Amino acid sequence: MASQDVLGQTTRLASSSALLQVLFRVVTFGLNAFTLRYLSRELLGVVNVRLTLLYSTVVFLAREAFRRACLSGSTKRNWTKTINLLWLTVPLGVFWSLFLGLVWLHLLEVPDPSVVPHYQAGVVAFGLSAVIELLGEPLWVLAQAHLFVKLKVIAESLSVVSKCILTVILVVFYPHWGLYIFSLAQLLYVSVLVMCYVIYFVMFLGSPEATKKSFPIARMKALLPKLVEDETFVNWKEARLTWSFFKQSFLKQILTEGERYVMTFLNVLNFGDQGVYDIVNNLGSLVARFIFLPIEESFYVFFAKVLERGKDVKDQKKDDVAMAANVLELLLKLVLLIGLTITVFGYAYSQLALDIYGGSMLSSGTGPDLLRCYSLYVLFLAINGVTECFTFALMCKEEVDRYNFVMLALSFTFLCISYFLTHWYSSIGFILANCFNMGIRIAHSIHFIYDFFRESTYRPLTGLLPSPFLVLVYIISGVITGFSEVVFCCDKGWMGRLVHVSTGALCFAATIVTMFYTETKLIHFVRSQ
Repeated sequence: MASQDVLGQTTRLASSSALLQVLFRVVTFGLNAFTLRYLSRELLGVVNVRLTLLYSTVVFLAREAFRRACLSGSTKRNWTKTINLLWLTVPLGVFWSLFLGLVWLHLLEVPDPSVVPHYQAGVVAFGLSAVIELLGEPLWVLAQAHLFVKLKVIAESLSVVSKCILTVILVVFYPHWGLYIFSLAQLLYVSVLVMCYVIYFVMFLGSPEATKKSFPIARMKALLPKLVEDETFVNWKEARLTWSFFKQSFLKQILTEGERYVMTFLNVLNFGDQGVYDIVNNLGSLVARFIFLPIEESFYVFFAKVLERGKDVKDQKKDDVAMAANVLELLLKLVLLIGLTITVFGYAYSQLALDIYGGSMLSSGTGPDLLRCYSLYVLFLAINGVTECFTFALMCKEEVDRYNFVMLALSFTFLCISYFLTHWYSSIGFILANCFNMGIRIAHSIHFIYDFFRESTYRPLTGLLPSPFLVLVYIISGVITGFSEVVFCCDKGWMGRLVHVSTGALCFAATIVTMFYTETKLIHFVRSQ
């Protein structure tokens, strides 16, 4: 597949994934606002922090390394061995589910049954849901490697909508069921997700469309583990790369979900405060994650396909290097401007957003300051996502192994900083620790990118340098909206709020117009894709 075709399909995949993330976050956003009126903060804290952490940890440790290894390189490979390797995610998931389930049941603080009923059933259900989702992993990797955009959109949309509908019905009619509500909804979510992939491949394999695309798998039976005569069960090169990524993924999970681990294992916040933190966290990441995560996932595939892992820039094809450098520069510029916009305008509108969303329960206390800090954290997330997706797509096995030691030291440092900052600044300390964590990871990735392109004429890191005039507009907008918040929001009634929003809208419009005049190359790239 030509590099230009890969770029086009990758862009469509990123756009579709972004729409999915919009759906997921909007659904979570609305669901939290709805359930706040029926269920306690403590129950939401247990579900959204502790049980969701169990599920995400099992799934991440069982499949993340396999995904990164099996999506590297060309689609022309021995898919039988790749599928054999991917099926190892299931026993690995069973192991992690049993082991962590016992930890969650017997080593962690058990919530008060009168406030959070059926905790044990919740742990079992969320652990089981992780294993069910892993049953569809070979299908997911096949679909992602061949850029099946519509399948991902339909499958994940149906599963989220099904989960949402069931949750609302049970919350309204059976609120006393407690964690049974979210356990059943979670099991329905993963079941619908896996069945969508199974049904699609049952209909697709052997069809004229599959033949036309020269799809490497002809029958559903070929998607099961299979011994190959006179050959190894798996591709050992992929297996060794998987092991390297596994060691890294273990550490990356600690860094990604570090604040939840600190909350869960060190009891620095009670379940009610955990619930408020999670709600603010979801609100803060509503815009950030539905844009940055799809870009990271999709363009990791692009860079892995266009450039060859482990080779210097002078050993790569010149046209592919030129395209990769141009795309990387423009991606960095795109996420930087999005991050700066959220940081600048998020500071002045955090209290208003929380007041509209959850009333005084969220807009009073540390809620607004927490969301303001999260707005700054979004800028770090933006840059880290793109720099790491390029770095991980190009690292050879030895470089991945060396990076694991960096991640080990960073994980330990992050957990220590999180613990102490939380004692000093409560939940805000989690955001500050995450900013430190992301800053170190960004520095490492920038160093890798600089070294990679040093012997070429390309300098994609210039994408991190916005126009000076645009920076000036950002500063002026921040000052004006900050002054507007002090004068008009949020205890001046709806008229004051309207004036505050109108002020922000004018500043935002001025910022966008400035972007169009100062970042013409980026605007052309976005329009052309």
